[in-house]
Amino acid sequence: MTGADVRTATPADIARVLVLWRTAAENGGRPPDTETALVALLERDPPALLVAESGDQFVGSVIAGWDGWRGHLYRLAVHPERRREGVGRALLVAAEARLRALGAQRLDAMVLDDNELGSRLWLAEGYRRQGDWGRWIKTAGADPTQGA
Repeated sequence: MTGADVRTATPADIARVLVLWRTAAENGGRPPDTETALVALLERDPPALLVAESGDQFVGSVIAGWDGWRGHLYRLAVHPERRREGVGRALLVAAEARLRALGAQRLDAMVLDDNELGSRLWLAEGYRRQGDWGRWIKTAGADPTQGA
């Protein structure tokens, strides 16, 4: 990776992560990212959020979630000016190492269907789209009669 270091995020990083996500992440169809949500993530699983940092700028992030059964990778974001420099790959290498150390035998990645750039990265890193099932979602606290 060119001039960036991957490390575990801390609560002091939350504001900068949110700026990165507003700049680099695809947010269509998802609830807005909030400081409260990131605080909760870091309280529950402090090493789950990884960031790539270059100087005083965050250039990438990924969440490597572990539920005790499978490893889940999501919120992979690379600053548009730093794409194609190996930032995404470095984040995935660190995230996968974390999840394997926890005992994950299988990893999955959440990728928006129309994210062509992201899809190319996942494919290059050995991930394949699973075609035999779909992801079902519901907003937490939502009335089940009102849909997702």
